[in-house]
Amino acid sequence: MGYAMDRILEIGHQAAGYCGRLFAQTGHDVVRVEPADPSPTWVSQRSLDLFLHAGKRRIATDDPALIGQLARNADVVIVEAANADAVLNLGVDAWQTKVTVVITPFGLTGPKRNWQATPSTLLAMGGYTNLMGDANRAPLTLPGHYPEFQSGQYAFTAASACRWAHASNAIDISIFETVMSLSQFTTVMWHCTGQIRGRHGNDFHWVVPSTLFRLADGWVYVNIVPTFWDAFTTCIDRPTLILDERFASNDLRMANRDALHALVADALATLTREEIQTRATEHRIPIGVLQTLDDVLADAHLAEREFFQTATDGSATVRSPCLPFRFDREPRVGQVLEAVEVASLDKSPRG
Repeated sequence: MGYAMDRILEIGHQAAGYCGRLFAQTGHDVVRVEPADPSPTWVSQRSLDLFLHAGKRRIATDDPALIGQLARNADVVIVEAANADAVLNLGVDAWQTKVTVVITPFGLTGPKRNWQATPSTLLAMGGYTNLMGDANRAPLTLPGHYPEFQSGQYAFTAASACRWAHASNAIDISIFETVMSLSQFTTVMWHCTGQIRGRHGNDFHWVVPSTLFRLADGWVYVNIVPTFWDAFTTCIDRPTLILDERFASNDLRMANRDALHALVADALATLTREEIQTRATEHRIPIGVLQTLDDVLADAHLAEREFFQTATDGSATVRSPCLPFRFDREPRVGQVLEAVEVASLDKSPRG
């Protein structure tokens, strides 16, 4: 990776856990301090443990002296806390760690620094919830731990950059600002054109056709930007649509979306998932069939790239996603979830 493998200390919940997972899966020595009050999860705690903590050493302690000792011996410390004051109460300022990454809902400064939040409330405050769902119906939200995992990725990236540069830094990550940074072009549309995005269900709305259509054996999502319009009409065996004045530009296709959607739906209704995917490949246009979880687990492309690994805690074994990146085309390997007694922590293999 360009530098020696580091000692990582991880303190916190899902965001810190995901950051630590990335470090563990890139060969670093990760010690996790288990929280006294685990936060609620969308899956069983055991399932989340197998996903987040494979390859880590884990201890349960609230002894500030021991935590401080572990921090001073670490190259990177990842701290996730409920608010700014909770970070200060841990004694982070006295640890003198080379790189410290702090993850809180709203960051360490500002009027909301001591507010507490959940993934769902942060998605709502960041504008995500307002955009999800059907028009004229109640908004929806994302399940799972999307804000925490994204914050954990930012933490990993920032900490890794510091280690590459041999720099000592204190990194302050706000989960709320993470959500805002991932809002695509929503804010840009408002500032540049005065347009406000709304809820449009599966319909992307601003580029037509871009929505879900039913097939003979499932569903397919098409996302046809103007560059692909001509090829798309041929792909669905409706080349005369190119000559239809109602659909001569994206603006016109937006104005006549219902008519166009009906024509596309009729063209796709008798095709199978395999047939439309083959046609899309031949015409080089972005079309994706809707896959079930079983389909994804059996995907030949992911299998060839060894994307799924084995995670075990000694009594249970599950398939778990690998990292979405790899170094120097190295083979991916499975991880083992290990438990280590507190007394053995000073005998780290990275010593």
